Parts: sequence; C-alpha cells; structure tokens
Amino acid sequence: MGLLANLVLVFVAGFVTALATGLGALPFFFIEDVSDRLQVVLWGLASGIMVSASVFGLVMEGLAEADGQFDVWLMVGGLLAGVVLVVVANRLISDHHFDPKEYAEADFQKLVLILGVLTVHSFPEGVAVGVSFAELNLAGGLTLGPFVVPILALFMTIAISIHNIPEGVAISIPLQSMGVSPPRMVWWAVFSSLPQPIGAVLAFAFVRIARDFLPAGFGFAAGAMVFLVLTEFIPEALDRGAGLPGRGYRELVSGLVVGIVVMVPLAFLGG
Repeated sequence: MGLLANLVLVFVAGFVTALATGLGALPFFFIEDVSDRLQVVLWGLASGIMVSASVFGLVMEGLAEADGQFDVWLMVGGLLAGVVLVVVANRLISDHHFDPKEYAEADFQKLVLILGVLTVHSFPEGVAVGVSFAELNLAGGLTLGPFVVPILALFMTIAISIHNIPEGVAISIPLQSMGVSPPRMVWWAVFSSLPQPIGAVLAFAFVRIARDFLPAGFGFAAGAMVFLVLTEFIPEALDRGAGLPGRGYRELVSGLVVGIVVMVPLAFLGG
C-alpha cells in the first residue's frame, strides 16, 4: 500500500478515538445526571487502561524494537521527553483553561485559542495511536482489507477510545447544566478530541521516515500517557469522589483494577 493510503488509515483510527469521546454524552439522552461514584469508576477504568497500554504495550514494544543499549537509552530519552511535553503544555495552558460550556459561545479568536489548548491536551493520545501503527504493512498482524494492521495498533486504538468516554462525560456535564441538547453535547465532546487524528498522522509519518528513532517514539508516547494519568486522570477522579465515603478511593481502585485486568491480556496478545 502507498504512503497516502497508510496515512488515511491512521487518520481514520485517530478519528475513531475522537468519535468515542461522543459516547460520553450518550447517557444524557436518557438521564439528567451521572453520579459522582460512576464518574470516579470511569476515570479509574480509563487510568488502568492507559497504564496497561503504555507499560505493557508501548514500553514492551519499544524494548522489543531496541537493538542494543543505545536504543534502550533512546527509549528512556523518549519517556522523559513525553513527560516534558505534558509539563510544558500544562504550563502553557494553565492561564487559558476553558470550560467546555464556553465552546458554543466562542468567537473566532477564542476558538483558535481553544483549539490550541485542545491540541496540546489531546496530542499525546494521538501520538500513541500513530506510533502504534509503525509496523503497518511491514510485519505480522491482522489482515483488514488491503492492510496488515499490527495488533498493537488495534490495542491502542481500542484503549484510547475507551479512555475517551469518561472525558466525554466530563465535558457533557457543564453543557447539560446549561440546557444544551444531547445531540450538541455529542458534537462538542467529539470536537474536544479532534486533534487526536492529526497527532496520529504526524507521529506515524515521523516513525516511518525516521525508523531509527522508533524506540524513542514508543517511549515518548508511553511517558506522556503515564504522566497524564498521574497528573490529570487520577486527580480528576479524586476530585469527583471527594464527597463519597472514603473520598472515592474504593471506586477509583476498582476502576483501575478492572482496566488493568481487561487490557493486560490484550497487550500480551499484541506482543
């Protein structure tokens, strides 16, 4: 398959993860509120999934690709670079935090700024998808039409799609309080993740052109995702669970365990 066809497939995979964010708005078609307990469980589930995907998917694949000590250090450097990206991005947007309820009211200038915020927030997730497709049509995998898709790519696409659902819930809650209709909630939830397919395409193009840096690419995606879990997902879960018995730790741990137990076997299948 040509490069263009490969890029289209990777873009579609990234777009699927963005569409999954819209699933977080679906409960509001039937109910008026999502309980704090369920939100904590969902954030815990997302955290467990992303840690599993990062450690047992990306890191293990990076070590498998490493050919000597230099490549191992290259992956370690990628891990640190992923952490640095999240730290720098958070500092850049710390003074420009936008509540999702502002999306529908934004003028063009604010919309551009919002898109910038969303890009630095969602980019690591898109990078993880793009890097996971590095072996597309180059090695063993599942045959899907004219493509041979790496198991890791399917695993990462599914993992990040599931992870995006609680984000969609979090985005929909303030919109629901404003009286925004459920169909528009779905749209704004998807909108918040639109940078992901772009990040996926850029990351895929880079690792295909610079094959020697593939271990660093795996490390970069893993470092960014694990750091996001530690600095955003888990704190968000604990914030939602502050009013629950035990401050929501039981629900958070339950979600984490389920996420890890479900995804680890798939990760080893991909290996």
